[in-house]
Amino acid sequence: MKGKVVLVWAVFMLVLGGGCADFRTVGRQELTGEQVALSAEQAALFREVAQASPMIESMDGYADVWIKTPKRKHRVFCNIRINRGREARLIVSAGLLGWPVADMFFSTDSLYVHDMLNNRLFLGSSSELNLEKIIGVSSGFRLLSESLLGLVTFTEPLRAITSVKQGSGALIFTLATPEGSKEVVIDPSSRTLSALFLRNRQGKTTTEIHFKHYQTITVDGRNAPVPKDIEMVLYNSSGADGAGEHQLVIAYDERVFNKSSGSLKFELPQKARVVNLDDAAILPWM
Repeated sequence: MKGKVVLVWAVFMLVLGGGCADFRTVGRQELTGEQVALSAEQAALFREVAQASPMIESMDGYADVWIKTPKRKHRVFCNIRINRGREARLIVSAGLLGWPVADMFFSTDSLYVHDMLNNRLFLGSSSELNLEKIIGVSSGFRLLSESLLGLVTFTEPLRAITSVKQGSGALIFTLATPEGSKEVVIDPSSRTLSALFLRNRQGKTTTEIHFKHYQTITVDGRNAPVPKDIEMVLYNSSGADGAGEHQLVIAYDERVFNKSSGSLKFELPQKARVVNLDDAAILPWM
C-alpha cells in the first residue's frame, strides 16, 4: 500500500512539473541603427508589412505556450483558433498527460472561460485586466489576437513616421501614436515584421513583441510569410497577477489557415457555476 502511495505521488509531481520542463522566456532585442531619410522603397516596404497578409482570415493551430509572471511560471498546450478581427478560442491542456483544463472564448467585447477543473464558467468583458487574469498578460483584444495569429496590422499613415533607422539587417520605423509611440522593426531581406515596441508618452517601453522563424504558406494561390514563434512581454504591469514583467511565448507545432469562416461556437457547459469574471481574482486553472 505504501508503494502505491509513493507511485501515485510521483506521477502527480511529474504532471505538475511537466509544465516547467524546457521552459522558454522572451529573448531581448537591441535596437541600433543609423538614422536615414525615408525613401520611396522603404515607404513601400512599410505599407506591405503593415497590411500583414490580408488574405489570411482564420487560423486553427496547436502550440506550446509558456507563461511567466511575478506569480506564475507555467508551460501549457493550446489549440488556438482565430477568426481574424472578430473572435478567438483557446482550449488549454496542461501536464505530461495533456489533460484539458480550460476552454476560453473571447471577442471584441466578451470573454467566456470554462474552468474545467472546478466546473466554473467565468463571464466578463474582454478587457485588459480580465485577459491578464486568464493568460498572464494585460493586452487588448486586437493586439492579443493579432499577436496570437502572428500578423499585426498597422493603420497609421506614412505621415505618422517620425524617424527611420537602418542597421544590423533591420529597418526601424518610429511612429507617433496617441498613447506615445511605436517602433516597428522590419527585416528588409525577408520583408517581414521582426518586432514591435510600444512606448508611453514618457518614452518607456510598455510592450515588446518578437516574431520569429517565419514559414511561407500558400493561401488562395498567394504566398504569405507567417511566424512560427511569437514572444510577448509587458513591462510594469500592475494587475491581478503581480506588479512587474509578464511574458507569453507561443511556439506553433502545426497550423491550418482559412479552414473555415464560420463562428467559433462556444457551448455553455452544463451545471457549471457561473462567476462574474470582472469581480474574480486570478484564475487557478493551470
